[in-house]
Amino acid sequence: MTAAPPAPRTAAAPVRVVVCDDQVLVRTGLVTIIDAQPDLEVAGECGDGEAAVDLAGRVRPDVVVMDIRMPGLDGIGATRLLAGAGVPRPVKVLVVTTFNLDEYVYDALRAGASGFLLKDAPPDRLLHGIRTVATGAALLDPEVTRQLVGRYAARIRPAGDGPAPDVPLTARELEVLRLIADGLSNTEIAAALLISRETVKTFVSRILAKLGLRDRVQAVVYAYRHGLVT
Repeated sequence: MTAAPPAPRTAAAPVRVVVCDDQVLVRTGLVTIIDAQPDLEVAGECGDGEAAVDLAGRVRPDVVVMDIRMPGLDGIGATRLLAGAGVPRPVKVLVVTTFNLDEYVYDALRAGASGFLLKDAPPDRLLHGIRTVATGAALLDPEVTRQLVGRYAARIRPAGDGPAPDVPLTARELEVLRLIADGLSNTEIAAALLISRETVKTFVSRILAKLGLRDRVQAVVYAYRHGLVT
């Protein structure tokens, strides 16, 4: 396990990344790809979830690229400790997985991850994902988000058939939230509601702020959990 000392962020400072993967060859490849970018730097690397939590606590990276299936504390458990509910200083986590493990991805998103990539994604998609997550935005494409969370909607929704709890949003904000959960992009929402993209962005920001959510991924999960979409 290696680590670079933490450094204060400035407007021109590169995005600092911790890479956690138990496969040495995979981890080395990720580190090489990331470190080759002028706007990114590897702040440290490790091979299991427990080490990732410890390393992130020491170097305070902007993003942790997290494998899911690892010995000991897996990526889901580590993500929960780094970015889950109640974490005082959450770290943005980008999880990686294989195509046939999408349920693990769902669990990672519930644990607080900002998005996911498949392990066979090309390097440019990985780099785009890191940069996207670093800005505080969700990585997932809206349609992928809808398919992934929709597949596990029954697990997300609370048990029982009682009425959904009150949601502190205006009627228009609820409308926008439902469209986000249906997989629409900002451009598509603007067209559906006959408003500008900038107005949609404003609504999205208000929704996230009112509900205490970090990104669109969490907004989709919230919509399903509260029975706002089916």
